[in-house]
Amino acid sequence: MSSPTPTGAQPESSTSPYLESAPLQAGDTVRLIAPSGPTDEESLQRAVGQLESWGLTVVLGENVRARHPHVKYLAGTDDQRRRDLVDAWCDPDASAVIALRGGYGAMRLLDGIDFDLMRRHSLRPDGRPKVLTGSSDITALHQAWHHHLSLATLFCPMVGNDPFKDSTVVPAEVATWLFEPWAGRELGFPTGESRTGASSASPRPLSRARTMVPGSAKGRLGGGNLSLVAAAMGSPELLGVREHRKQFGPTILMLEDVEEELYRLDNLLVQLVRGGWFDSADAVVLGSWQDCAPVDEVEALFMDYLGDSGIPIVTEMGFGHDPDAPSAPLGVDVTLEAPAGGRPRMWVDG
Repeated sequence: MSSPTPTGAQPESSTSPYLESAPLQAGDTVRLIAPSGPTDEESLQRAVGQLESWGLTVVLGENVRARHPHVKYLAGTDDQRRRDLVDAWCDPDASAVIALRGGYGAMRLLDGIDFDLMRRHSLRPDGRPKVLTGSSDITALHQAWHHHLSLATLFCPMVGNDPFKDSTVVPAEVATWLFEPWAGRELGFPTGESRTGASSASPRPLSRARTMVPGSAKGRLGGGNLSLVAAAMGSPELLGVREHRKQFGPTILMLEDVEEELYRLDNLLVQLVRGGWFDSADAVVLGSWQDCAPVDEVEALFMDYLGDSGIPIVTEMGFGHDPDAPSAPLGVDVTLEAPAGGRPRMWVDG
């Protein structure tokens, strides 16, 4: 791993972080914020308890309990949520900024953020980058952190949501990404163990990953929630996507979504295809499509658009809104192997 960068400098985008050292360790301070939808007190306290059980010191955003005065789906006004986000990231004592939940609203914050200021506060005193975690609507922040700060982030279930309450595997799986090094780590649930609810001796989910178009690829992992990626087309974060591969090298793109009918998924894919988003892709990895159209119909839709693109495509890697969703580190170099007759595998290079 590269030597520490002086505090205030920008980390090198060419090197994946946390290959030899974990993002967090017991005793670290983390900031817990609500940049999108509102929460309730029970979920908030459960989230704090979970983080503290890992030995972390939790500092709440000033407006984490706020509600927008007119818009019920927002956790406070844009100014309140943006201030919590910026204050959390710029806290010199913070090692991570953790999104309590998703919902909607993170993209509304981006245009008012001073990313030069954020960049100057991206590193901890030891020179390692801070960590942003979350999924779903937090895709908008992942995109911004990659574009403006050149930082890797962790796309993972959020501590204020039901998987941390109901799943027997999610808390432990997220913890491994936070408290263990990433080099060589396989994404998803690679071992053939039983789904949640089976015997306690083998509680991990059975991988359902399948190859749709065989092949192999190496590249930097990107993407996230399909709706949020499509909504960002034309934004500063996704300008020049057709030139992205030439400038930044190979990319493996992942997508998932929740509660979208097939025609809506079709429309979102049209946006990405026409906008050139897939032109930078050396492979496409599909996660969960929770409460969307049947998986076979979703897969057929992707094959209609991308089946002749000549790149590997795999499905059912599980990340996203699956009740047992695994985590995925965005902005790091990964390898994908998708054999024609076997289970695909993807792991962090290093």
